[in-house]
Amino acid sequence: MNILRRLCLALFPVWFALCAASGAVAADTPYTFDNPEHEARYKRLIAELRCLVCQNQNIEDSHASLAQDLRAEVYQQVTRGASEEAVVAYLVDRYGDFVRYRPPFKPSTALLWLGPALLVGVGGWIAWRTIRRHTPAAGPSVTEEEEESLT
Repeated sequence: MNILRRLCLALFPVWFALCAASGAVAADTPYTFDNPEHEARYKRLIAELRCLVCQNQNIEDSHASLAQDLRAEVYQQVTRGASEEAVVAYLVDRYGDFVRYRPPFKPSTALLWLGPALLVGVGGWIAWRTIRRHTPAAGPSVTEEEEESLT
């Protein structure tokens, strides 16, 4: 057991160095553009496309390897002269509407667009029913003669 412990302690710095170096290997490649219009198109696209791994980040901010691959694909298509619509259409064909932050309204995305309003409506209806159920009903009014007869 003592040998195993010494081995673990000896290998810990090596493991730590490998982990630190793996982050450096995963660094993103900076892209250069000959045309400022291509660079602007590239920046707009990577800001508008969702990272499929992170799901809450665009591919511009994500450090996932898939996001790096998507940035490379967008770069290649933009430098070839593809329009923004063509790049987005290619990625939607490959990954589905989820790759867009603002998917179009269609039957497959209707719940995504109408879901929040539906939840608010159902929640309001439940609140209204609960309040209505717990509100005391006004009873029949008692006349002064009935009140005197009770005492």
